[in-house]
Amino acid sequence: MELIRPDINLDFVGKRKLFLLVSLSLVILSVLVLFSKGMNYGIDFTGGTLVQVQFKKQINISKLRASLKPLPLGDTVIQNFGSEKEFLIRVQKSSRSTKGLESNIKIAIEDNFGKGSFKVRRTEMVGPKVGADLRNKALSSMFFALIGILIYVSFRFRFRQALASVIALVHDVLITVAVFAFSGKEFSLPIVAAVLTIIGYSLNDTIVVFDRIRENNLKSRRQGFFEVVNMSINQTLSRTILTSGTTLVAVLAFLFLGGEIISDVAFTLVVGIIAGTYSSVYVASSFLLFSYGRNDTNKKK
Repeated sequence: MELIRPDINLDFVGKRKLFLLVSLSLVILSVLVLFSKGMNYGIDFTGGTLVQVQFKKQINISKLRASLKPLPLGDTVIQNFGSEKEFLIRVQKSSRSTKGLESNIKIAIEDNFGKGSFKVRRTEMVGPKVGADLRNKALSSMFFALIGILIYVSFRFRFRQALASVIALVHDVLITVAVFAFSGKEFSLPIVAAVLTIIGYSLNDTIVVFDRIRENNLKSRRQGFFEVVNMSINQTLSRTILTSGTTLVAVLAFLFLGGEIISDVAFTLVVGIIAGTYSSVYVASSFLLFSYGRNDTNKKK
């Protein structure tokens, strides 16, 4: 099945400077967002206790905050979880036991809303040292994933292709994480798994384009490298759109129909798929061309 003819000749690399400028602007904006706003780390990384409560009828969140204010909970964040009936109560760096904290919260809510007006759906606790360790391991996993990709692509192609691939992946991760930070959503271990999924997904798209560039470079003796790259992107465009489009439809279904538990992961994947598809077409191939220099783009590689 082909949405676009393989012999189409859209000038992608001819506009590479414009799109690289757009990408550079997005990366700089992403870095500014991360430094200014920061990440809303979940208890997986900060440590603390999370209590999820569900009421039988809709209540005002400000009234819930007022009911818990007398308790010596320390830094506490209370927010809606999908509806006006369900809430997440995060108590950061609490030294209390999980059962003791849950019991105190239940008593305070019962005193204000009545016994049997709600139920505790889950209680989770992570120590601060464990949270810091998980955060460091999450960052290490992404770093070593990029190093592994650099080595793998260097063996399969050349170091220039590997470097272009890693630059495109860093571009995707930065934009995805920055959009996630800007949204104020909680950054947790499932989100790290989603980011690693994006790295693999985006790399697959880039490898398909680079593989076609290598094939065409061997076949097309009369064409320069500039024309070979542009032709290869056009030939794989239908596959790129079909793959990304079908994946995006599935992820959007999870985002809008999958409920609150999976919505943040789905949101991350939606942003990552869009960024990864864009970088496979414009960023990776453009950096590959720039790595050869102006005088070499019309020569065989």
